[in-house]
Amino acid sequence: MTKYGIIGKPLEHSYSARYFTEKFLREGIDAEYRLYEVDDLSHLSTLMHELHGFNVTYPYKQTIMPQLHDIDTTAREIGAVNVVCQGKGYNTDWIGFRQSILPHLNQDDQRALVLGTGGVSKAVQYALREMGIDYTLVSRRFGDGGLAIGYGQLTKEVMEAHTIVVNCTPLGMYPDTASLPDIPYQHLSAKHLLYDCVYNPALTAFLQKGQEQGARTINGLDMLYAQANAAWEIWRSV
Repeated sequence: MTKYGIIGKPLEHSYSARYFTEKFLREGIDAEYRLYEVDDLSHLSTLMHELHGFNVTYPYKQTIMPQLHDIDTTAREIGAVNVVCQGKGYNTDWIGFRQSILPHLNQDDQRALVLGTGGVSKAVQYALREMGIDYTLVSRRFGDGGLAIGYGQLTKEVMEAHTIVVNCTPLGMYPDTASLPDIPYQHLSAKHLLYDCVYNPALTAFLQKGQEQGARTINGLDMLYAQANAAWEIWRSV
């Protein structure tokens, strides 16, 4: 039996094990997929030996990179890894984001606000560049190396100029479902598209606030499925 899994902390919100377990049963694949909630990466070498491949989630998408034997060119450019196979790191988050948001874009969606600067954010930024969409980073760490603006700088004019707003933070993720990014929701309108990379719960507080203002909304479930399918293609090809 081939073994797969996901490492991160926390993992109680994750649908990955259910997704792959159902896939293996449905397609008659002799494999198992388990959750590995770890406090650090001290046992990474053991996991790389035991597992044919695994996913990487918060908070290890960046910190795992120096410990891998090799890193795919795209993942290196992104600066984050969410898939590992035989000690090599890849990134399929950007594929999942691109595939899931494309059907919802219209001709007016030319500029985006990207909330957060972590591993998911880096993949989203890469996808936006690939799609030719300009974006502005928003971070609690004001400036964040000179590349981001602070939440306090999100004026009505800034919000109106950016019709896409992507939450790349864990705010709102189960079980902390009441939390949400500190943006001026009153400046949202039907022109806006709110995308939440969080998928559990399906309707986050962030998305609910957007819907109340008439905005289009998407959660991260389709992104999860698309990146998982891309991960599976990597695992089965090696």
